[in-house]
Order: sequence, then structure tokens, then C-alpha cells
Amino acid sequence: MTVHLLRLCVGVGDIEHLSLIQANRSRTSEGFREPYATTRRTPTRAPELLDGGSLYWVMKGHVMVRQRLLGVETVTDGAGHPACLLTLHHDLVPTLPVIQRPFQGWRYLPVQAAPPDLASLGEGAADLPPQMAAELKELGLL
Repeated sequence: MTVHLLRLCVGVGDIEHLSLIQANRSRTSEGFREPYATTRRTPTRAPELLDGGSLYWVMKGHVMVRQRLLGVETVTDGAGHPACLLTLHHDLVPTLPVIQRPFQGWRYLPVQAAPPDLASLGEGAADLPPQMAAELKELGLL
């Protein structure tokens, strides 16, 4: 059964900013690698995450975008502590903005609770600026 992850994207203002950060982080001397995120704790439900799960990013108090999860691997950080490396697909898929209160770390997100992709809401919805889509959602118009 598929499950998703929910994670705060601290210090990132919008989807374009996240894209730029991931592009810079993914550049290596050999070329490019898949984008990734690191966490202190490894999810225990990794098989369910890799069965079509995505990482949903929370920006400025709203779930705004998702990336498909490609890998979950336990690694050691630079200080010798265990960490988790989440390998992500490079496509950033805008979602219907949904308000999300702050939390620490990451949370599991059931498939039923995941916000839909903006593109699935019909013509023109994917072209809306994220803040406008969030306001329309709060007004019940989206």
C-alpha cells in the first residue's frame, strides 16, 4: 500500500527556488545526479514509500509541490552519525496548495490525504501562481 512523506522546505519561498537549490546540489564533477534530501531518521515504511510514493514539500505554510521518491537509503553523515538519503525524481509537480501547520522532521501522508496535482484540476489550474491558487482554495473556488 502506497504512502507519501510530508516535509517542511525551510527557507525556500517557491517552487522555482527549490528547483534552483536542487540543481545546484545535484551538480557534481562527473555531471548531474538525481536530486536528494537528507533526514536524521530513516522511514520504517520504505517499501510503501517506494511503491509510488512522493515527497510533498511544505513552503510558507502550504503544501505546494511534490517529487516522486526513487530511493530510501541509510547513510552516515559527515560527523559519523546515521542519516537517511531520500533520492527524488527531478520533476517538481505543483499541487493544490493546502495549509499545513509547522512540525519537525517529516510525517507520513496517507494517499487519501495527499493534495491533488494542479494539472489534474483542469485547464489553466496548473498555470496559476501558487499564492493565487492557495487563496482560491481558501475561498472555496478551487
